Amino acid sequence: MIAFARTCAAVAASSGKLEKVAILAAYLRGRDDVDLAPATRFFTGNPFGAREQKQLSIGGRTIVEAAEHVWGVTAAQLRAGYREHGDLGDALGPLARESVDLALFHDERLTPSSLAAIFEEIAAASGRAAGKRRLHLCERILAACGDPLEATYVIKIMTGDLRIGLREGLVLDAIAAAFDETQERIRRAAMVSGDVGAVAAAARLGRLDDLRMRLGSPIGFMLASAMAYGEHYTDLAGHAWFAEDKYDGIRAQAHVDGAHVTLFSRTLNDVTRSYPEIAAALRDQPRRMMLDGEIIASRDGKVLPFRTLQARLQRKEIDARLLAEVPLQYVVFDAMTIGDALLLDRPLHERRSRLAEALVPNAHLLLAPFERFELEVSAEEINARFEAARLRGHEGAVFKRADSPYVPGRRGKWWLKLKRELATLDVVVVGVEWGHGKRAKVLSDYTFAVRGSNDELLTIGKAYSGLTDAEIATLTPWFLEHRVDGPGYGRAFAVEPRIVLEVAFDIVQRSALHQSGYALRFPRIVRIRDDKPVDEIDTLANVDAVYEAMLERERGG
Repeated sequence: MIAFARTCAAVAASSGKLEKVAILAAYLRGRDDVDLAPATRFFTGNPFGAREQKQLSIGGRTIVEAAEHVWGVTAAQLRAGYREHGDLGDALGPLARESVDLALFHDERLTPSSLAAIFEEIAAASGRAAGKRRLHLCERILAACGDPLEATYVIKIMTGDLRIGLREGLVLDAIAAAFDETQERIRRAAMVSGDVGAVAAAARLGRLDDLRMRLGSPIGFMLASAMAYGEHYTDLAGHAWFAEDKYDGIRAQAHVDGAHVTLFSRTLNDVTRSYPEIAAALRDQPRRMMLDGEIIASRDGKVLPFRTLQARLQRKEIDARLLAEVPLQYVVFDAMTIGDALLLDRPLHERRSRLAEALVPNAHLLLAPFERFELEVSAEEINARFEAARLRGHEGAVFKRADSPYVPGRRGKWWLKLKRELATLDVVVVGVEWGHGKRAKVLSDYTFAVRGSNDELLTIGKAYSGLTDAEIATLTPWFLEHRVDGPGYGRAFAVEPRIVLEVAFDIVQRSALHQSGYALRFPRIVRIRDDKPVDEIDTLANVDAVYEAMLERERGG
């Protein structure tokens, strides 16, 4: 893992995408077969392939406890390191040294394959002794780290974020460069397999065509880019589009194979047990299908607010009372496979036509209505569609090019979502604080961040209103388990950046108070975004655009 860590450091120090790709390609080319797949996965910041449906289940507290035991790290050292870097790997890595416990694994050294094997053991730990088992394995990993740089990046993998400006798209480009494949073939293989490690291994052997999409293994969702509400919509000119409502629900991918149905969230987690009526509605469809759609709360044909749906989120056991109180529907708007046909490369108008023929709707299963329009359309018509969608209880409108392929995990100009500027931002919580008064015993004040150009997290505000007492009570123990300042953390402390929030505000303004250079006026939490992964939070570039749009509006432009 030392070579892996040095490569990460070189990538982080490089500003250009082509340079990053060249560095990574050289590393991948030099790996042996046993290390290539796990190392490639690690460069995406994930211990496992996306389709494996595994979680490491190690919090920051476990890593800190292991570091205290193995390296003798003190709380003061950890606090100082975290204040300087804002990242657990960067805070703990430089403190790595020979184990203070001579009984701990002195002869073991880490490779990508051996680290992956330990991760498998951690993920498999269960039962009453699982916590101790995970701690022991975490101690084993830290004791095997050969130097501080290696320790830094091993911990970063464990926390799920390398922060070196390397997204999955660049990893795929590096695989193509390393093994003389086209970027198109590599990206298609990644779409099909859902595992960059498997793609790298197949590319080396020249066997990309052997990779297959299979039901039960989720793929990334196609994403829409934001389009500001206004008087001009140049991005819509010159093409045919489908206009749909932008649903205020939970994005869900459904894998339907007769009586066997699996639902996956936007984070690619299996959430089937949380939505039993949706799974039942999809069973025994006449065709095998992989579908994309939105789960919404609806009663008597009327869409219910998202806060109604929140009662169902992350609930593993759903009783009859909850089924009655929060009735759901799955609105299907796309299909990636139907029968044995792979539809990713087929245009949207064909996918929708095949979907309409294959899907059998019922009370909990709907085909999303849409309207097709050609080429030029006035801003008044676009805004009217937006307002009509809002009146129907939805977030707004989304416009999809009729010739668009389905591109998992990518944003672009194929799909455009219309939102009013200054509406909301998706942010991640990086710090928490104990509340006051009746909330003195819960963590209710949250400092949050957006993502910078090099994947760094930049604070932009703090909010303490918007969540219910029940939501705050649920989050408090999670934050305590995932704090990163160690013992003696006081009223406020940093936490692992995993909880995504949607935050509304009145205006955004320049400010030296936060690392982003901006501050939000009157921020308030709209909802917890359990459905959104951290790598999809808003970026500083998004905030720049919102700020410029606000200035333009104030100038009367």
